[in-house]
Amino acid sequence: MEGRSCSELPPGFRFHPTDEELIVYYLCNQATSKPCPASIIPEVDIYKFDPWELPDKTDFGENEWYFFSPRERKYPNGVRPNRATVSGYWKATGTDRAIHSGSKHIGLKKSLVFYKGKPPKGIKTNWIMHEYRLVESKRESSRQIGSMRLDDWVLYRIYKKKHMAKALEPKEEQYPNVQINLSPPNNEAEQEMMKLPRTCSLTYLLDMNYLGPISQILNDGSYNSSLDFQINTPNLGLDPFTRPQLGEMTNHYATDSGKYQVKQSSTIHQPMFLKQVHDL
Repeated sequence: MEGRSCSELPPGFRFHPTDEELIVYYLCNQATSKPCPASIIPEVDIYKFDPWELPDKTDFGENEWYFFSPRERKYPNGVRPNRATVSGYWKATGTDRAIHSGSKHIGLKKSLVFYKGKPPKGIKTNWIMHEYRLVESKRESSRQIGSMRLDDWVLYRIYKKKHMAKALEPKEEQYPNVQINLSPPNNEAEQEMMKLPRTCSLTYLLDMNYLGPISQILNDGSYNSSLDFQINTPNLGLDPFTRPQLGEMTNHYATDSGKYQVKQSSTIHQPMFLKQVHDL
């Protein structure tokens, strides 16, 4: 199949190959000097550039970029690759992952992260690289002894990882009236309230001393027995949780006809703990 340039690709074309496709249709063809299905992967020695310079070295790619590149040895008689660049170095993370085509082992995939500076005090960046290389049996065996070339061609996928803190940050236009307070509690009272469960009984609140004024009212003998009468009285349009005004406290009694009558009585100060329970 003849290779096609980027300008000849159809509108809306997106390059999202799988790991197997990258090995079978691109890296194997490049290693054997065969044309690739699409000529969109340039040949660049990526270790001569910093990662933020590489997007300018290709005409294709928006969020990720692909390159064919050789690998050089770090030492003449070793197998360790040289991963140093102009401003830093690429550091491998994790273990190599085997890539199969059916039941056949065809290649390996390695993940690397770019660090600015010199090891071991480099500063980690958001630049990520996936390295695809062929298995040992696919490599050319005609290299000269002492050559610094470790692999003639390796395929790289490079992209910049988005910052996670910004991705998790809620958008202001999406929640305009919501304020998120991430600061720790300032005092012991706020810390105790943070431990308050979603559902709890009044007895639990009293035992945990969340409602101190209630327990104080119940224990100091200021409880008025007339409250039981007010709560158990049938609904006559009066709210038992409303503080009565001076001179407006009424009493109820039943007549011989079975109807309730309202009689003006002296002022009785209703404890406020009922209103506090009602507000809960």
